[in-house]
Amino acid sequence: MDLFLIGYSGFDSRPLYNSSDASLLLFETVYKYLQYTNDTVFVKGIYSRLKAIIKAYTEGIDIDNNNIYLDDDNLIVCGTPYTQNTWMDAKYEGHPFTPRNGKVVEINALWYNALKIMENFAETFEGKDEAKIYKEMAEDTKIAFNNKFYNKRRKCLYDVIGDGKIRPNQLFSLSLTYPVIDANSEVADNIINVVEKKLLTDYGLRTLAKGEPDYVEVYEGSPFKRDASYHQGPVWPWLLGLYYNALKNMIKVEKSKTKKKVLTDKLESFCKNVENTFVEALDRDGVIGNIAEIYDTNKPFASKGAPAQAWSVAEVFRIILRK
Repeated sequence: MDLFLIGYSGFDSRPLYNSSDASLLLFETVYKYLQYTNDTVFVKGIYSRLKAIIKAYTEGIDIDNNNIYLDDDNLIVCGTPYTQNTWMDAKYEGHPFTPRNGKVVEINALWYNALKIMENFAETFEGKDEAKIYKEMAEDTKIAFNNKFYNKRRKCLYDVIGDGKIRPNQLFSLSLTYPVIDANSEVADNIINVVEKKLLTDYGLRTLAKGEPDYVEVYEGSPFKRDASYHQGPVWPWLLGLYYNALKNMIKVEKSKTKKKVLTDKLESFCKNVENTFVEALDRDGVIGNIAEIYDTNKPFASKGAPAQAWSVAEVFRIILRK
């Protein structure tokens, strides 16, 4: 039986190519796997494929209008106004509600992280000369990122260069193995402050700050209306993991004992709140013993979307277990 996929004029069995982040997330996953297992044999076995991914992003990919390429300023461009190319991929009858095309904050944070990880892998498997290539590419990307993504007026990062809406995707700049924003910088403090004031709730992070154009508080209505609001306010629990990682990275590099204690206390209070919130939700919402995909943006934070969502469960339990 053919697997029918929606997203083209008609139905066919072709896979959908609309994830400019997926291949870059692989680098973080492989690096974490290596840390947990020390399985260098596996990593060496896929090293050539990781190199091919970097080459493809550098030279350009345009399958199904992905329009991914490395621009002259050393930042990755992706998408078009008619494609949904990031995790905010809601689309209805050919209309993407959050196309986010251009230079996207998390794509470029992931790109920098991938280059730094490849620097490590290259030195291990090929030598210092090959590692130097990735090191220099990463340095160029970091300079461009810090020069172009910081929104001085709002004291946070642009979601897409030229788009000043406040969204949670900026946390990728602080939450990966190699943060593209220095975790002990004033910019890092400003990002966290904005996220806490505008986006953070007990159940997750709002996908858009209240007061922004097209902000939606309640996920409801027709399929069109639901898709239109999917990433325009509704709270996603998995995003708590980005905030958690960002605080941990900030604590790791903080030199001031006083500030380190403040951050450590904040992290512990956050973890306890996540545990208290979702232990109750596990017995109350959607599928008993599970965690929903999304929640409305304000009290009573009604659970919506898929009643059981794997990445909601994974990130919440990782926080509860302090992993």
